[in-house]
Amino acid sequence: MAYIASIVETDTAHRRPHPEPLATPLLEIDLARELDQLRREPEWATGQNAKTLVKHDDFRIVLTALKAHRRIPGHQTDSRLSVQTLSGHVLLRAAGRTFDLTVGRVVALDRGIVHELEAIEESAILQTIAWPATKTDRPAIASPL
Repeated sequence: MAYIASIVETDTAHRRPHPEPLATPLLEIDLARELDQLRREPEWATGQNAKTLVKHDDFRIVLTALKAHRRIPGHQTDSRLSVQTLSGHVLLRAAGRTFDLTVGRVVALDRGIVHELEAIEESAILQTIAWPATKTDRPAIASPL
């Protein structure tokens, strides 16, 4: 029987220091609950907080909360990635273009593309990051979000 992890329980007292398994065959994640938790942590005072929700050798899902006007300066990764707006309004600049990411919009970027983000209003984004299939072929992250 496959192990199924669920990140939907209500007890959050020890969740960040002792996270649920992040690389099980099946994961169910309550994004609203995770986002609420990010906004209650001390790091939120900086204007930005993030949590890796899924972590495999070749695949990650990261939830990021941003306060209005928060910028993430230009950076790049050696992986393919998508950025989807869950709430709010974000601008993503890459390759001389500006992508207007309102709720429900997603942009996919190939490896090595320098990009930056700016939250127009308080926002939440979901980043999906994928590396080559084998660990030996996986490039290093130059600068993760």
